[in-house]
Amino acid sequence: MPECTESPPAMRLPLLLAPALLAASPAHAYDVAEKSIDTLRADLDAGRVTSAELVAAYEARIAQIDPQLHAVIALNPRALEQARAADAARKAHPTHQPLEGIPILIKDNIESADPVATTAGSLALAGNVTGRDAPLVAHLRAAGAIILGKTNLSEWANIRSNHSISGWSATGGQARNPYDPRRSTCGSSAGSGAAAAASFAAAAVGTETDGSITCPSAVNGLVGFKPTVGLVSRTHVVPISHSQDTPGPMARSVRDAALLLGAMAGSDAADPATARADQLGHDFTRTLAPDALKGVRIGVMRFAAGFHPETDALFERALATLRAAGATLVEIKAPPPATAGVGEKEQLVLSTELKADMASYLASTDPAKVPSRTLADLIAFNKAHAAQELALFGQDFFEDAETTKGLADPAYRTAAAQAKRSAGPEGIDRMLADNKVTALVAPTLGPAWLIDPVLKDNFVGGGAGGLAAVAGYPHLTVPMGQVDGLPVGLSIVGTAWDDARVLAYGYAFEQASHARRAPALPPG
Repeated sequence: MPECTESPPAMRLPLLLAPALLAASPAHAYDVAEKSIDTLRADLDAGRVTSAELVAAYEARIAQIDPQLHAVIALNPRALEQARAADAARKAHPTHQPLEGIPILIKDNIESADPVATTAGSLALAGNVTGRDAPLVAHLRAAGAIILGKTNLSEWANIRSNHSISGWSATGGQARNPYDPRRSTCGSSAGSGAAAAASFAAAAVGTETDGSITCPSAVNGLVGFKPTVGLVSRTHVVPISHSQDTPGPMARSVRDAALLLGAMAGSDAADPATARADQLGHDFTRTLAPDALKGVRIGVMRFAAGFHPETDALFERALATLRAAGATLVEIKAPPPATAGVGEKEQLVLSTELKADMASYLASTDPAKVPSRTLADLIAFNKAHAAQELALFGQDFFEDAETTKGLADPAYRTAAAQAKRSAGPEGIDRMLADNKVTALVAPTLGPAWLIDPVLKDNFVGGGAGGLAAVAGYPHLTVPMGQVDGLPVGLSIVGTAWDDARVLAYGYAFEQASHARRAPALPPG
């Protein structure tokens, strides 16, 4: 990594970490494990802990536990300095910023102005220290958050190959599940999922194109929210698809996720999809109420269940909880006919947009730090560094994407329009209207599978979020129980810009079920 004269270089884990942190301060006596954002704020406001002490405590916990999990790629060397500044500001002028002094981790495809590379897990971006905040990071800082560091991820957000191993990157190694380190974290927001579950920060930010927030949240026992595409800016986030990409919160409770979302959200002139974002406001906690499900009609997507007996049993229990909370459940046995073939159209959209959007992103970086300027350059880089990059799986999706014909290609334009319409107005919206329901539920997917470099990923269950991903609609996963100690999530899907309502339903379910169980890890 290039030297930075303003601050020491970011610390890559697990090296260069534990001795200095553990010896620096007795602050790690403050137990950060399972602390909510509200609890941390209350303790900060009451003087029971400082933001600097929180940073030290989280860093000490990472040093102690992360060598088993590989969830964190790099720590921010400016975090302690920023925390001390927050402490001084709080003492001089108390504020009511929702995340004031709260340490947050962000996925390593999201840029921050700190001296930390944004690598997307690839060695090709090892020098990508941009010195700029993604707008979502600028919003987090404005809300008072401390950027603690970057989390590991499935390399290139799991778009390099159709035969990959979730949670692996050449930069960060293999992320592992805190509930059982032999098992997958899913991906691509693998490190964000493992880190938030292991209490390495108050919460974490992930990104999703199709399942990359909700899957790792579900298998790591978290609340994960993929918002409506356009609620959170994608500027200075390493892209896959401008049609489907979105950042989103990953946290241990719905309220924490809502607080983080409110801080991240906002319009951005550089991202036209966000034009409506500021109209929704920034307080997604205002609708959270234990009785939010009372009198509500919910559609049960039976076609997205029935793949794993133990998960199905938990789903039936979750449905009983929804009924007890006052919801009326409506069975939906099959998806609308228009949804047939959406996956094939999505594949063309993602591969075409990957080639174009990646070139645009790379063009915005410093060529002295990032010599690769196109997808073809990245393919060539991987071949030249095959021992590090291609030893476990290939780059077939990259190679397929390189053959696409650009955003003006009529086949792409037709596929993009049809996919969006079939998944959204003729898919999710049709189910909502025909059944007179305001949201849809299904199991997110089954429990985490064993990490297997031979057979690669082995997803259990059909997954509930594909249509929401293609449509760009909100999708929330909330813990609904465990299968032999492994978490399983309940998915709640709504229509475009209905994010607050989806979060409210998830909160009511969470408060009625209390289904989340923390992983068995040492105290913090």
